Amino acid sequence: MSERNLAGLAAAVLQPGFVGTTPPDWVCRWLGEGLGSVVLFARNVVDPGQLAALTATLRAERPDVLVAIDEEAGDVTRIESALGSSRPGNFALGAVDDPALTEEVARDLGVDLAALGVTLNYAPDADVNNNPANPVIGVRSFGADPELVARHTAAWVRGLQSAGVAACAKHFPGHGDTRVDSHHDLPRINASRARLDAGELVPFRAAVAAGVQAVMTGHLLVPALDEELPATLSPRILGDLLREELGFSGVVITDAVEMRAVTDRYGFAGAAVRALAAGADAVCVGGERADEDAARHLRDAIVAAVMAGELPEERLAEAAKRVGQLAAWTVAARADRPAAAVPAHDGSPVGLAAARRALRVSGASAALPLVAPAHVVEFAPPRNIAIGPETPWGIAAPLAALRPGTTTARFAELEVPADPTAEAGGRPVVLVVRDLHRHDWMRSAVERALAARPDAVVVELGVPELVVGRVHVATHGATRAGALAAAELLAGPR
Repeated sequence: MSERNLAGLAAAVLQPGFVGTTPPDWVCRWLGEGLGSVVLFARNVVDPGQLAALTATLRAERPDVLVAIDEEAGDVTRIESALGSSRPGNFALGAVDDPALTEEVARDLGVDLAALGVTLNYAPDADVNNNPANPVIGVRSFGADPELVARHTAAWVRGLQSAGVAACAKHFPGHGDTRVDSHHDLPRINASRARLDAGELVPFRAAVAAGVQAVMTGHLLVPALDEELPATLSPRILGDLLREELGFSGVVITDAVEMRAVTDRYGFAGAAVRALAAGADAVCVGGERADEDAARHLRDAIVAAVMAGELPEERLAEAAKRVGQLAAWTVAARADRPAAAVPAHDGSPVGLAAARRALRVSGASAALPLVAPAHVVEFAPPRNIAIGPETPWGIAAPLAALRPGTTTARFAELEVPADPTAEAGGRPVVLVVRDLHRHDWMRSAVERALAARPDAVVVELGVPELVVGRVHVATHGATRAGALAAAELLAGPR
């Protein structure tokens, strides 16, 4: 095969991101030269109308282009990053444990994504959050019970794909049991094969059985499956396990190939080539390296690897074929469904109803609603890259809208005063935390606050592993929908 044809195949297996709210010239040019996919991030989204116009421009260059996005709903949102998700995330849906509701929420999201021109969603998160100290999964998971995660993963896949948007279960073979964020280093999962079969792999088997169109790999070292290579680069994990044993025939997509879990050991281009050789079909890139130089570097490295005999030409052609088959599925799915109006993103009634059902109150629930406007103290932990820095969170704003006169203070780790409630005066106090169990500084601050104001209500927007205070409200996620549901509970009837 000529070098030019190889370059076209190499472009077909890339899923690059870009900067800007309109497609740059290089992306449009590459779409005409074989590029089969792009991935969108929060930086590409201003509002629904703009996003719909952006995807229409991409489709004008290539009608079957795969337009991917990382829209889990919940804490990880791209289409609503400026406001916060109007739908609860996986952990909240797992707390309700009504698969029909999960399917309805995913379908509701899918309808919006389809109207916006998105055809592939890097969701659902099928990880079992069996390590509460996990810094990057947490509320992105449906929970810690493999069977619960499995039934909701399958429901989410069915709901999203019923709207014509391809689902992508991640992060295979399971990112739950780790204290390491793979954006920064390589996590090691020390579970036995028997434990993996009874735990991490259960939701992925359910996703495959539900007809999931894509699976995203995790940059994870799992010695029970491969003692040397992380999953993304492992033929044993992607071929023997995912393809042969689990029977998955769809597209295997890498987690972002610029993440340090793989680049620190194998290099940027080296990780991409090794992933394709191991059985991946599409290489996601562009969260941090989002320019033509990065895409060209990967394309040229793939071509060079084929010409050097390091990557079989047949393997590259197979990968490109699978990407094309997924693109054809999305075209057919759009053709089978009536066009939907571009969403206004002023809220999802389905999402808010689900968020209300996910609330859990511990302790003296009779103390709610509050009798007067409150002083809200929000403790802000660092955010991981997956969630991003731009998405607002907290309950102070929706509570102030329902109860005028509500005041607020927000403290990061180095900003907390000796008495975080000192500005409250005689008003009710609401302490808002996020994964209290994972942050010693936050736990200490809350202990001081409760010593000063034992009547304070604690609202946990993360994993409610540590329940403190006389009244504790768990939203199971820091979404706009969950915040509004909690504010309604605190404010009471208007």
